[in-house]
Amino acid sequence: MSPHADIMITHARCFTADPANPHAEAVAVRGNRIVFVGSDVDGAAWRGPGTRVIDAQGCTLMPGFVDSHFHLLLGSIGLGDAQLGEVRSYEALAEALRAFAGDYPRREWLVGYGLPYAILPGGRMLTRRDLDAIIADRPLIVFAYDTHTAWANTEALRRASLLENGKTVAPNSEIVLGDDGLASGELREPGAYRPVFDLVPEPNDVEKRALLRKGLAQAAAFGVTSVHNMDGDAGQLALYAALEDLGELTLRVYVPYSVRPDTPIEALAKDAVAMREMHHSDWVRGGAVKFFMDGVIESYTGLLLDDYDGRPGVRGDANFSVEHFNRMAIEADRLGLQIFVHAIGDAAVRRTLDGFEAARLANGARDSRHRVEHVELIHPDDLLRFKPLGVIASMQPLHAPASATGIDIWPSRVGPSRWDRSFAWRSLREAGAMLAFGSDWPVVSQNPMRGVHMALNRKPWVEGGLHHRQALADTLVAYTRDAAYAEFQELVKGQLRVGMLADLVLLSDDIFAVSPEAIDQVQPVLTVCDGRVVFKG
Repeated sequence: MSPHADIMITHARCFTADPANPHAEAVAVRGNRIVFVGSDVDGAAWRGPGTRVIDAQGCTLMPGFVDSHFHLLLGSIGLGDAQLGEVRSYEALAEALRAFAGDYPRREWLVGYGLPYAILPGGRMLTRRDLDAIIADRPLIVFAYDTHTAWANTEALRRASLLENGKTVAPNSEIVLGDDGLASGELREPGAYRPVFDLVPEPNDVEKRALLRKGLAQAAAFGVTSVHNMDGDAGQLALYAALEDLGELTLRVYVPYSVRPDTPIEALAKDAVAMREMHHSDWVRGGAVKFFMDGVIESYTGLLLDDYDGRPGVRGDANFSVEHFNRMAIEADRLGLQIFVHAIGDAAVRRTLDGFEAARLANGARDSRHRVEHVELIHPDDLLRFKPLGVIASMQPLHAPASATGIDIWPSRVGPSRWDRSFAWRSLREAGAMLAFGSDWPVVSQNPMRGVHMALNRKPWVEGGLHHRQALADTLVAYTRDAAYAEFQELVKGQLRVGMLADLVLLSDDIFAVSPEAIDQVQPVLTVCDGRVVFKG
């Protein structure tokens, strides 16, 4: 008789994400591995005196969510600052910032995250004077939800020497000027706001770890057991490894080496490869590089093939020229590194695919699994390029606006003629591309059930437009098995299958019996990572 299981979950409606065994009633875990997936009757042999038996009562048991686009440290640190995601007016912004300032009277700098773009009438952007009217005596910087635009008050601009110096040498960045020739307070892209943000004191190690624990606890409560971090360096990787050694990690993290336009090509072999070789456990891994090809649609920094709607001659810009990106991509590919590229606009997507194609021509075909992150706008001619290149479309359902009206300004930037190819999940899937889903936390909530809800319920922005809504099974696979494939881990996680790592989540309902409109009301009641219960609701 086989040894007994440590954990046995019974009477479940299992979504296994395993094509060879798609449905089951019971799952047994011993140590950090799944040792049984099958019927309740057959699973009884794994029960013993010390087995923890959990009755799922007909609810869905599935692999733990693998969030394919995440910012673990950035999002966690931001939890210590003002949270502005629910702000919908200037008055609400003022109330939130003043309350935060009152709660932290000794903080020299004030920082806020998550602000929507269109909180002022007529689409007017915030200025330093708007922020001065809220707080003028302390430096203040607030970030748009996507962190591609920031707004600073006069005191913050003065300290950073940007008030009278409206120039930035960084590509695709802009210090927006006011009518008086001084900085207006709007800072587009990191190249513009970094001089301000670099003055903000970092939390100390104790504070940083406390905030990380808070971020990890949120992820566990949402059923997230793995994340693909989208920024990183050796220091960040070492921080996660230290938490692993202490037994404090509650999810697995894949960390790339961040490549900026000024990163020397030699750093790929020196630093990115070192991250891969130093950290390759089941919990913490390196082995990838991350580029930003362009910015975002909202601030006109996303790179488009044609003009922005109502902005003749404006097509955005890129952080990397064709030659620069191709050179870096070829070298990263030669070194066996996986490449992640933030590409929002259709021209950025095309330039990224061209670079991957150049790498394949230079180095030969291999199982590279390079990725385009976001793909918010794509030209039809590029849909069929993903599958033959083996490129993964890493996309975030919650980034898609629910409608063309309201507070989200994205649809108006590209115009109705491009709506059918915006966030084109169905077109990409039908063209044979593999989709991996994630959140981009802290840009949006890390709750994957909200992403599932958007994927299932998305509607065209105009009557007669293309539907890009997803089937439930396809959506769950994109958050599990295919997301694991997108990090070369499909043989060890992402499915409920014997021998796989014991990462799983038990939901509050039978997800296949819940109406699509109510799917975001489903929530995890139990999260297991590496065979250990990390959340119990």
